[in-house]
Amino acid sequence: MTKTFLKFRSRITVIICFVIFSWVGLCVRLFQIQIINGQMYTQALVEQAQKKEDLPPNRGNILDRHNRLLSRNIIHYTLSANPSKVLDIQELAEAIHVRTGEPVEKYIDKLNIKGNFTYLERNMQRETLGTLLNMSFDGLFIKRHYKRRYPHGSIAAQVLGYTNIDDEGISGIEKDFNTYLSGKPGWIIKSKGWSGKIQKRSGLPFRAPIDGCSVQLTLDLQYQSILQDELHKRQKEADATTATGIIINPQTGEILAMASTPGFDNNNFSKYSLETHRCRAITDQFEPGSTFKIVSAVAVLSEKKVTLTEEFNCENGEFNYFDITVRDHEEYGQLTFPQIIKHSSNIGIIKIAERLGRSTLYRYARDFGFGSATQISLKGGMSGTLHPLKKWSQVSLGQIAMGHEVAVTALQLAVAYSAVANGGYLVTPRIIHQIVNSKMKVIHKNELSIVRQIADTRIMKQTKDMLRKVVSDGTGIKADIPGWGVAGKTGTAQKYINGHYSNDKFISNFVGFFPVNDPQLLAVIVLDEPKAPFHWGGQGAAVAFRRIMERIINMDDSIIPPKKKKRSDFIKDDIILVENEKSYVIPASIREPRFLSTIGTHAKRNYVHVPDVRSTSLRKAMTKLHQAGLKIKVEGSGKVLWQSPRPGTIANPGDICIVHLQ
Repeated sequence: MTKTFLKFRSRITVIICFVIFSWVGLCVRLFQIQIINGQMYTQALVEQAQKKEDLPPNRGNILDRHNRLLSRNIIHYTLSANPSKVLDIQELAEAIHVRTGEPVEKYIDKLNIKGNFTYLERNMQRETLGTLLNMSFDGLFIKRHYKRRYPHGSIAAQVLGYTNIDDEGISGIEKDFNTYLSGKPGWIIKSKGWSGKIQKRSGLPFRAPIDGCSVQLTLDLQYQSILQDELHKRQKEADATTATGIIINPQTGEILAMASTPGFDNNNFSKYSLETHRCRAITDQFEPGSTFKIVSAVAVLSEKKVTLTEEFNCENGEFNYFDITVRDHEEYGQLTFPQIIKHSSNIGIIKIAERLGRSTLYRYARDFGFGSATQISLKGGMSGTLHPLKKWSQVSLGQIAMGHEVAVTALQLAVAYSAVANGGYLVTPRIIHQIVNSKMKVIHKNELSIVRQIADTRIMKQTKDMLRKVVSDGTGIKADIPGWGVAGKTGTAQKYINGHYSNDKFISNFVGFFPVNDPQLLAVIVLDEPKAPFHWGGQGAAVAFRRIMERIINMDDSIIPPKKKKRSDFIKDDIILVENEKSYVIPASIREPRFLSTIGTHAKRNYVHVPDVRSTSLRKAMTKLHQAGLKIKVEGSGKVLWQSPRPGTIANPGDICIVHLQ
């Protein structure tokens, strides 16, 4: 060793030890960073250099039956900030002020709050945002959204509903089918460039959003526009509080239009009273009055309790029924059954109902769907009120026959009269036609569904003939459209308020369909508390029906007028029977219900006939019904007194059969 080395050996040793220990310490630290805490630091690096951004899906559209758009999606932007990360509050506030015109102080106040998040602006258009989209401010976030718009304003607003500021459905179709419409959001990873701006780079992971499904309704935009326009006019003319209407295809149960007035614009729904948002056709219940008389009419014909030529004494317009006095609007004497319906005699229908008895009237009312949910694909629908027999008083039979002591919705009336119009079949009302995903694949289609057969086609033909007389020269004459064979029934009901029937507040309603021998359209019109003389069903609601249908006939060439019969068509018209391939026996002169032609052999596989379980024990009744594929609901105890649906009714497997034991 040289003298120089020896001289500096201690220093060299210290330096060498320092270098060795430094390398050891560095290796330990690297091991700690990369191995022990590697995941934590990697995550921190990713958070600093990369950002996960949500990709909102396009909300599915709502369309009418002809694929006309009833909703649209408009792109808008949301400005938000993390106040703790904003470096220059004044600069950011002024930059936003330049684009929006709002006071600078508004944004300064929002940016001075304690917390990590605040909204600065929502629902900004691209034109308003302008250069802000390309500017970089620490702590500022700009997010793109879609805002729901309804291009036709108030048209079908109560059915469509609306979305909130976050594009979530909160009413109507938008709410009930939000799961289908909303889609699934995606995401994308973006990295921070040298300037600090977040940029999209290839190779980084992402997941594409799945756009929402489109929902096609059975509504017809033009029908809906006409209905709302005429309802609004008639409400004003009659000085009614509300007006409600439904147009339905009685053969299929498809709802073509449904509305009530006053309405609202779902583009600005918050400016309107919540009362206007309701779809009154399915939510509001009322005593129908004389439109309920079809239940008794169909029942007595089916049970063969009266003949069409039998006369009833209508007591010159006044009759004491137990402890109540029943009056007709005219002093009628002797009337036949069809005349009782034509002139809407309350006294006559009570005497007819007495032939039926309580249990039979109740059973037919249930068969028509009253007191039960309609199963429409809209939430909020009411079942109406039809009290069980044990709650009936001594006057209930007559009261219910007249349409009192029972509450219905406009939709229930439409469905019940559709059964008369189509030849006897209660069909489930439909407002959804189909749901189509973003790849244009149909994922759900709402098919025709028959609930039950209420009566045979011949009985319904006789009922339709009576309803035709109501319009041709009875109480519904103002609903008639020359050459179109309109049939229908008027209803005038006193409102039940505070325990008694009002003498000055009424429900005016009318149900009509045409042509009588091959019904294509059916409508229900309801006016709430119209002023006299519009409180009469034939004066108020019937006129609105005629105006609506005249406009539709003139607009829609697909509505076919009734054909004139040739002389040969009348020969032995009422005695010839033909048997079709579906095994339904139908009079040759009575048109087969349209939908039967679409059932064919499929019906034999998917529909069952309700067995007769009357006068049997509960055990035997349960066995028979279960063998037929039906569910059972039991009322009372003992032996089966009556059942609903009636024996022989066509039903779906799994339907409920009510059996009343005594």
